Amino acid sequence: MKATVHVALKTGVLDPQGKAVADTLARMGYKEVAGARIGKVIELDLEDGLSPADAEARVKEMCEKLLANTVIESYRIDLGA
Repeated sequence: MKATVHVALKTGVLDPQGKAVADTLARMGYKEVAGARIGKVIELDLEDGLSPADAEARVKEMCEKLLANTVIESYRIDLGA
């Protein structure tokens, strides 16, 4: 089973990397870009045999302990085959 974790900064948290990307795109002529936020995607290959509920619980635990800084970041878990 695959688990994909999408991590992004929470609303209101400054994103200097996203600002730099948005500013650079504007300078390159992409004036339609009003802003950018930078996040990360983590793909995990999980061992077979876990139920979807157990897999989600384990990945949530991983996010809370290591994969996301929950003070400033939010995360979303997608489970696949």
